[in-house]
Amino acid sequence: MNGPFVRGLAEVGVAGAAGAAGAAGAAGAAGAAGAAGLGGGKAAGLGELIRAGIPVPAGFVVTAPAFGQMLAAVDPAGSLVESVASLPASDVPAIARVAAEVRSRIVSAAVPAEVAAQVTEAYEELSADGPAVPVAVRSSATMEDSAGASFAGLQDTYLGVRGAAEVLDAVRRCWASLYNDESVAYRRRLRLPEDGLAMGVVVQRMLRPRAAGVMFTRSPVTGDRSVVAIEGTWGLGSALVSGEVTPDSFTVSKVTGEITGRRTGAKLRLHSFRPNEPGICASAMPIALRGLPCLTDDEARALAAVGRRVEEHYGVPQDIEWALLGDDPACPPMHGDAADRIRVLQSRPETVWAAREQAPLATPKPRASDHVLAWLEKPL
Repeated sequence: MNGPFVRGLAEVGVAGAAGAAGAAGAAGAAGAAGAAGLGGGKAAGLGELIRAGIPVPAGFVVTAPAFGQMLAAVDPAGSLVESVASLPASDVPAIARVAAEVRSRIVSAAVPAEVAAQVTEAYEELSADGPAVPVAVRSSATMEDSAGASFAGLQDTYLGVRGAAEVLDAVRRCWASLYNDESVAYRRRLRLPEDGLAMGVVVQRMLRPRAAGVMFTRSPVTGDRSVVAIEGTWGLGSALVSGEVTPDSFTVSKVTGEITGRRTGAKLRLHSFRPNEPGICASAMPIALRGLPCLTDDEARALAAVGRRVEEHYGVPQDIEWALLGDDPACPPMHGDAADRIRVLQSRPETVWAAREQAPLATPKPRASDHVLAWLEKPL
């Protein structure tokens, strides 16, 4: 699983997250500078986690140069990308019109033959122990998941994808989602350059977790760095991310491991994955589970310990997506060490409090005496 268009997750890392992808622009297929952005932010983060010994689902990344091949095919002169770059951030109708045109060009084009061959081969390797393993196909833009910008939720993810043709179609739709209206508007608002921007795509084995959710290695409410804040729900975390449930929450002290806060949410919807069916099943949460916490205290503490490991590896507070393997949500928790059943799906720098800490609280106002003081400070 090694070629210009497909790499194993362990082969990419944070050094390749934010650089320009060599094949991002129309001229990039010829090998423009910026090969550091090999797989995008999400892929780089997962690769870094693997090297740090954090368990993540098996998979591969369709590299940014693969996206460059597609973009070179649909926009050989680079005019579409230029039209996106020239959009005013305030012109919402124009953003919608131009972005829709770029997405349409990408989703209606065939995946370049060499890219398709490498993706198909990698998927077949992932399915070596059985026919057509179901996978999650996830966007990984080359500028996402940095401390200065968070693209969370702006690009597409497809769950429960099965079959090589279906994986290729999901990859193509992830490429197109770089030009979702919200993503384009966000880049224009931050004045991020379009030149060199590209999309990697992460393909991973689909999990069937007992519970899943997010955690922050500092309080998202107060900024307190001495705690880990965990939110979760039964089944897949997509129900939480989409806002369909009020999650359970746990606050765990990094110092003592004590659970200092907890709340059981109104979990009215369940997202589940059925291995023999495509996609995700969304249904009403069984009544018996709605008021039942999705984590035991031991599981919450084990998650907090993993969160601390990830934060220590990166050196800054993290926003982490997690899954807890186990029995069906209707069954009791599995026996054994909870830490062995945790899988990290993504980790990125926490951005809200990081941005607040960088900004000065106030700028001193000039005083009439400042020029006199400055003169007195000069050497004689």
